[in-house]
Amino acid sequence: MGYDEGGMKSRMDELEEWGTDVIFNRAHGFRAWSMRCALRVASWFFYIIVKARLFLFRRRLCTVHYLGTFVVSVGNITAGGTGKTPVVEFLAGTLAARGRKCAILTRGYKSADLSKPQIWKDVNGRRVRNIPKIASDGSTRYLSPLYAGDEPFMLARNLDGVAVLVDKDRVKSGIFAIEQLGCNTLILDDGMQYLKLRHEIDVVLVDCGFPFGTGALLPRGTMREPRGSLARADYIILTKSGGKPQDELIATIRRYNKVADIIVTNHTPDYLENVFTGEKMPLTAIKDKYVACLSGIARPESFETLVEQQGAHIEIRRRYPDHHWFDQAEMEAFVQRCADRAIDFIVTTEKDAVRFLKPEEMDVPLFFLRIRIEILQGRKEWDRLVDHICGLSKTQPLPEWGDVL
Repeated sequence: MGYDEGGMKSRMDELEEWGTDVIFNRAHGFRAWSMRCALRVASWFFYIIVKARLFLFRRRLCTVHYLGTFVVSVGNITAGGTGKTPVVEFLAGTLAARGRKCAILTRGYKSADLSKPQIWKDVNGRRVRNIPKIASDGSTRYLSPLYAGDEPFMLARNLDGVAVLVDKDRVKSGIFAIEQLGCNTLILDDGMQYLKLRHEIDVVLVDCGFPFGTGALLPRGTMREPRGSLARADYIILTKSGGKPQDELIATIRRYNKVADIIVTNHTPDYLENVFTGEKMPLTAIKDKYVACLSGIARPESFETLVEQQGAHIEIRRRYPDHHWFDQAEMEAFVQRCADRAIDFIVTTEKDAVRFLKPEEMDVPLFFLRIRIEILQGRKEWDRLVDHICGLSKTQPLPEWGDVL
């Protein structure tokens, strides 16, 4: 099986990749060891900050906003790689099909500032000031991936009837969604650590293959919060299970949260779609073919494993840092290298696909792997979650913050 990490890299890319190798213990030598020691010390300070912040919100010393509308947080205790975006899409699509008017509130990580502000007018024709970036109002898509961010753009493109709003201030986005778009359900994307907006339900994702990241807190590791923070979850969704039993992981989670409903899912490949033409192909099209995998995501190994499971032979694996923006020269050089190696297909992720610029010459077809969420265990719990949000079951009083933080 081939392996190719070649190609021109910027100095920033090299530093980011080296830092990732340090965190995951792939980098060796004195310099890497020294950096890990420094990061370990920084992690202790990060732990103190996390605990202090939770204490301040628990004691109401920091303001928690209540907007009078149902807020569902979908988040995790690790940084990246849990497959959150497909879950958010699945949840929002399910709620929209059940008649809820939803808005997804996201920060738009690594999205560019607008060159000129968007204009939005209320029902009386007056311009609304201080608005979030509107990736979609549920019917019209307004922003490109550059300004929306790759994940918000992907959500806006795939979801009809669901608004997607981008702003670091999710309270501002929520107010806009309610007052201007008439939304009655807010989905707080990557919201577990966003405590300024009260959550009616906390959905926490855990990756079955990498449940607690590297085991250390940021910046030494990949954990945003200690394992004990799982106690705040109302529902825990195990992702990327691969159809394997998760009894051991569930037992570990129960040490920190004895009452949350646990739902076991898998990120299941659905089909292949041409990035530039929209042509769709069955997964069998890459069986026994020689392919190149191109990605800029947190955990490329999980994506590459899915491609291999379809019977493809991966000859080139080109990995960039998470959310990497591909330029024209990079794409053209990579396509040429694949053509020189007689590669049959280039396969990428849907999230990466929105960041590609079409090369002048496309000698090797480029497809993204479309993923769907499959519930393997806990269908009743999932239905209970949806029913709760849709108001078909009685909403229970929220516990005091002291009980959940």
